[in-house]
Amino acid sequence: MSETKPPKPPKLQRIDVHHHPVLASHLSYMGRNSANPAAIRNWTIAKSLDDMDRAGIGKAMLSLPYPPEIWATDAVEAATIAREGNEFMAQLARDHGGRFGVFATLPINHIDNSLAEIDYAFDTLKVDGIGLMTNLGERWLGDPHYAPLFEVLNKRETAVFVHPAAPFCCTNLVPDIPDTMIEFATDTTRAIANMVFGGTSRRCPDLRVIWSHAGGTMPFLIYRFLKTAGIPVNAQKLPQGVVHELKRFYYDTAQASHPVLLTALKQVVGLEHTVFGSDYPWGLAPNCVAELEAAGVLSADEMRGIDYANILPLLPRFQ
Repeated sequence: MSETKPPKPPKLQRIDVHHHPVLASHLSYMGRNSANPAAIRNWTIAKSLDDMDRAGIGKAMLSLPYPPEIWATDAVEAATIAREGNEFMAQLARDHGGRFGVFATLPINHIDNSLAEIDYAFDTLKVDGIGLMTNLGERWLGDPHYAPLFEVLNKRETAVFVHPAAPFCCTNLVPDIPDTMIEFATDTTRAIANMVFGGTSRRCPDLRVIWSHAGGTMPFLIYRFLKTAGIPVNAQKLPQGVVHELKRFYYDTAQASHPVLLTALKQVVGLEHTVFGSDYPWGLAPNCVAELEAAGVLSADEMRGIDYANILPLLPRFQ
């Protein structure tokens, strides 16, 4: 006898942690550095709200969708781009009655400017967390370059949303295969491994890191994670084991609502830290909800946790 479908949450109770707005003034940066599909060119706040309403989403966390190349600029330009984006997202949150939260972006190649933007984003704009990319060119998040940044974010017990991007080394590798198909998931796994084996996750136990797309390929590579963690030099750095570190992270369901992937994630780290993500406007939230419910691997309690309960401790303002 098949399990009955989990009940839908109360109207507008679901929380989407993976929702992208688009600034008209930023389209020129995106046009120089990435594909610019119609979904991005034609984005409006009204379309965001409509997608949310049709999927029972009460609140969506905004984060900028841009590739890391735009931050590889001079310090002044990078700081200007980040500030403009953060003020835009904060204004959306103020204008729309609590429907939006904000993961602020940083001019992350420039640590001093990033530290200043953290203070401004939290203390003036009242954002809910920080949004980062998996890499900046060829420097992943466990790189010592970012240590001062994560030290501050750890003290603030920050929710850090991480979105993938193809690194400079690995763009357009295979004809007719977009980077989003393979490299995004692969680079998420690189960043997870770099944060764990580089020691950042253990040094910063109060970071609340949310990885996009169910952690990329990490669940399928868990055997290799375990073997690498058993090497003596790594075992000394991970006294509680690699799975302990992986279970501390959070994972969203954007582009990941498939029974094989959900089952792998559940078996590797459990679903207690799995949260709902749509990847709007690339993903439509009603479709994401339908796919999760149709996967056939989630209990009612697990679906409720993914919908809103698991993320609430990270977003006290939404409680």
